[in-house]
Amino acid sequence: MIRTPLRPLARILPARERGENTEEIERENLRRRHAEMQDRARSRAEGRLLVLGAFFTVAFAVVGVRMGMLATTVPVEPMASAGGSVIAAQRADITDRDGRILATNFETNSLYAQPPMLVDPVESAKSLVKIFPDLNEERLIRDFTGKRKFVWIKKRISPEQKQAVHDIGDPGLLFGGREMRLYPNGKLAAHVLGGARFGEEDVNAAQLIGVAGVEKQFDGYLADPANAGKPLTLALDLSVQAAAERVLYGGMRLMNAKGATSILMDVHTGEIISMVSLPDFDPNDRPAPPTSGFDPSVSPLFNRAVQGVYELGSTFKIFAVAQAMDLGLVSPETVIDIRGPLRWGKFRISDFHYYGKEMTVTRIIEKSSNIGTARIAQMIGAERQRDFLGALGFLEPTPVEVGEANSGKPLMPKNWSELSAMTISYGHGLSASPLHLAAAYAAIANGGHYVSPTLLKQSGPQYGPRVMSAKAAANSQMMLRGVVTDGSASMGEVPGYQVAGKTGTADKPKPQGGYYEDKVIATFASMFPASDPKYVLVVTLDEPVETSGTEARRTAGWTAVPVAAEMIGRIAPLLGLRPVIEPARLAEVRLTSN
Repeated sequence: MIRTPLRPLARILPARERGENTEEIERENLRRRHAEMQDRARSRAEGRLLVLGAFFTVAFAVVGVRMGMLATTVPVEPMASAGGSVIAAQRADITDRDGRILATNFETNSLYAQPPMLVDPVESAKSLVKIFPDLNEERLIRDFTGKRKFVWIKKRISPEQKQAVHDIGDPGLLFGGREMRLYPNGKLAAHVLGGARFGEEDVNAAQLIGVAGVEKQFDGYLADPANAGKPLTLALDLSVQAAAERVLYGGMRLMNAKGATSILMDVHTGEIISMVSLPDFDPNDRPAPPTSGFDPSVSPLFNRAVQGVYELGSTFKIFAVAQAMDLGLVSPETVIDIRGPLRWGKFRISDFHYYGKEMTVTRIIEKSSNIGTARIAQMIGAERQRDFLGALGFLEPTPVEVGEANSGKPLMPKNWSELSAMTISYGHGLSASPLHLAAAYAAIANGGHYVSPTLLKQSGPQYGPRVMSAKAAANSQMMLRGVVTDGSASMGEVPGYQVAGKTGTADKPKPQGGYYEDKVIATFASMFPASDPKYVLVVTLDEPVETSGTEARRTAGWTAVPVAAEMIGRIAPLLGLRPVIEPARLAEVRLTSN
C-alpha cells in the first residue's frame, strides 16, 4: 500500500526557497486527503446498504412463500417436536387366526387433583362421589383440605365421566391422557389372553404390563414399540371359541358341575383352536387373585385347561393298548383274561361291570375294562410305560405359551412300581392337565407323531418325534371309534361327523387324602372325523351330576360325552368340515332260492 505523506514536501521546499506561502499548499493537500477519505467511506456505506437490502429482500421473500404455503394447505394440529413423557404406553394388538381383534389399546384419561388449585375442595369432593360412587367422600375431603399437593382420583375414566368432571368446573381437577388395554370381546378367551395392568405411570402416560396368559408370556414382544403395528397372531378362532364357550357353559349348568374346561387342537400343527375354562372372568375388569390358604381352583382366574391336574380315568387306557401294539405284545384281536378281581398284594383291581372271563383288546377299550388294561400294563412293564408316557409329554408341564402352564406339572408316584403301572394304565395314580391329554390324543390321531401344543398360528404341520408306529395309531383310532359306535360313549355320535374317543370317570381326591364317594372328574377325549382325524377335542367336567333320571348319574358317558357331542355339532361346520353321511347298517337279510 502506498502511504501519502501528510505534508507535500516536494512542493513546500521549492516554494519556501522562492519565498512563497507554504500554508496554502498544506491546506490544499489537506482538502484533497479529506475528499479521498469521504469517497472511501461513502463507498463502504453503499456496499453495506446493498448487502442489508439484499438480506431483507430474501427474508421477506421466504416469509411470503411460507405464508402462501400455509394458506393453501389443510390445517392440522401441530405436534410437539419433543415428547413430554418417557413412558412408552403403546402395546401391540392381539388377534385371532383370521386377524380379528382380541386385545387392543384404547385412548382414555386419568383424573387427578392439585388441592392448592381447588376453588371449593369440599363441594368438589361431594360432586366427585356422585360421579364415582366407589370413592370415599370423607377421605377425599381430607386429602383435598390437607397439605397434599397431588392426589390420584382415578387411573382411567370414560369419556362420559370426563365430561361430568369437567362440568364441575373446578380448575384443581385435571386430566391426563393415557392408553388402557381393551378386550372388545369381554370374557371370550379370557384365560388365554390373561390381562394387563398399569406399571410405571405418570399423569400423562402409563406403561402396560401383562399379568397372565399370552399378555404376560409375550410381554416383551407386545411392549416393544417396534412391534406396535405388528399384532401377535394366535391360533384361536374367535367364532369357534365363542361357540365352544356357549356350549360348555350350558353343559356345565345342565350337568350341575362346579367347573369345566374344553380344548380343541389341530392334530397336525398343534394349534389350539379353542381353549375354554369355566368359571371365567372379564379381563377388562380382572378380579384380584385369591388370598393365601384359599383353594385356587375356586377362583375364576384358575385355568383348568393347563393348571388343573386331575386323574383322567379311563381316557388313559388307549395309551397302554397303543404301546402294547407298538411293541408287538398284542393285536386288536388278542384275547386277554379279565377274570377278577385282579389282586396285587393287598390291593384289588375290579371292573365297573362284569364282562365275562376274557375279552379281545378291542372290546377291552370299547367296554373300558380295568382288569384287561392292567394285564396289558403288566406285559409292558413299569419302566417302558414310564418312558412311553414321557414321550407323550405326561411327565413335564406342557410347553404351551401361557405362564400358568408351568404350575400344571403332572403328579406321579415317586416309586413307579408294577402296581403303579397297572393303576396308571387305567388313569389312576397319575394326574395331568386336560391339555396333556389333548396333546397325547393328537399323537394317536396324526399317525404317531407327538405335536407340541401351541397358541400361536402355524404355517403348516409341526410334527415332533414319532412315539408310536402308524399301524398302532391306526388300530387305536379304530378302537376309539368303536367306543362311540358300540361302547361307553354312544351319546357322542354326531350325524355327519364321525367321532372317535374315550370316556374317563375318576373319583375326585380329598385334600386331606383319600377319595370322595360322590364326586368325580368326568372326561371325554375325542377326535374327529374318525376316518381322517383333523382335530382333538377334550371336555372335562368337575363334579358333574346328571339328574334327569330317577338316579343321579356321574359317569362321563352321561355327562361329558353329550356336551362334547353338542360342541362338535356346533363347531365342525365353523371349521370348514363337510358332513359325510355314513351308510346305515343293513338289517340281516337272508337270501333264499325260489
